[in-house]
Amino acid sequence: MSTPSRRLFVLQIVAVGAAIASPQARAQGAGPKVSESDPQAVALGYKDDTTKVDDKKYPKHTADQKCSNCQLFQGKPTDALGGCALFAGKQVAGPGWCSAWNKKTG
Repeated sequence: MSTPSRRLFVLQIVAVGAAIASPQARAQGAGPKVSESDPQAVALGYKDDTTKVDDKKYPKHTADQKCSNCQLFQGKPTDALGGCALFAGKQVAGPGWCSAWNKKTG
């Protein structure tokens, strides 16, 4: 019987780490779409469509503010849905909006 090499051991550790991390990475960006009636969504004034935001209730809102151009959005600017740092395990609509909107830099 041969003794396992250090290289084989390191490769096994990397493979196990990747197998464990992979579902967690997918879970952040993939999940159910957050509902406008979700308690956290209600507290943040979240809407699936930025044009449906009550501007009297949120006077700082402008029509060009969308989840897809928010710093908290974890998708590409062209994605219809994407993860959000505020809604763990759920996705928000790219054209959506909430009161935590913050312009994406860069």
